[in-house]
Amino acid sequence: MNFKAWMLFVPLWLTFSYTIGAFSLWSPNGFLFKAGVMDFAGGYVIHLSSGIAGLTAAYWVGPRVAKDRERFPPNNILLTLTGAGLLWLGWTGFNGGAPYAANLAASIAIVNTHLCTATSLLVWLFLDMFFFSKPSVIGAVQGMITGLVCITPAAGLVQPWAAIIMGVLSGSIPWFTMMVLHKKIQFLKKVDDTLAVFHTHGIAGSLGGILTGILADPRLNRLFFGDDPSKMGRATAGLRQIGMQFAGIGFILALNVVITSVICLLIKLVVPLRLSEEELQVGDDAIHGEDAYAVWGDGETYEKSIHGYENFASAKAEEMA
Repeated sequence: MNFKAWMLFVPLWLTFSYTIGAFSLWSPNGFLFKAGVMDFAGGYVIHLSSGIAGLTAAYWVGPRVAKDRERFPPNNILLTLTGAGLLWLGWTGFNGGAPYAANLAASIAIVNTHLCTATSLLVWLFLDMFFFSKPSVIGAVQGMITGLVCITPAAGLVQPWAAIIMGVLSGSIPWFTMMVLHKKIQFLKKVDDTLAVFHTHGIAGSLGGILTGILADPRLNRLFFGDDPSKMGRATAGLRQIGMQFAGIGFILALNVVITSVICLLIKLVVPLRLSEEELQVGDDAIHGEDAYAVWGDGETYEKSIHGYENFASAKAEEMA
């Protein structure tokens, strides 16, 4: 994506998509909140929203060059693992902070977050080992993320045994959609979803929302929502609660497809949405006059780098001489 287009996209999407979804689901005056849709810490507001918006934006921007799509290994697996650990740690505050208090709901949310995530990670690794004969750090990270995303809408609303069930499903269903269905559905193959955000956030967020409607405990709902009769969970609301969770998915999905598409098309009228083919060949870091990693020769960067030699060609010639 063109960097200038990205700078326009972020505030526009934040204003006209994210905030509408957040208000609808989290504000006491939001129509989805009043209808009874439950989203404890952002499974719909944040993750489903970003998963659908990411897929939609990727569709309008278009895919990377063919050589980048053919082989896209992680640059540094140790840094990936470090970042994943920081992410998991941060999610303690992500979900545990939803009640805005150090109370029972926050404690349950934190415990459930770790239970679901650990289970999801192990299930993903087991599936990798069973079908591909080897576990991987990247697979573990994907399973971790889907677990974190899945438990988010339910973190303080379900019992720990339910969080483990959610972990089993979040480690298997997104794995199936990513590893199996993605390779068979033409539309998903066409859209270059570089980091599989549709599966890790869109699918996992939807799954978490649906399971919230099925597994939410009315006693825990009262801790978070008070005596709101629209959010009593499976024991009293039954199929109605599950239906409302699906309605929440439908609204967030439609909102992000429409708004993201409109924003991308409007930006396209002002600046190019996509980098030129020449820039894509050089690399999207190079258009800023620098590259993230010096990997040529003895560590030299390319000739136009602001951190490289002023005259790379002549300096190289002198060195060779």
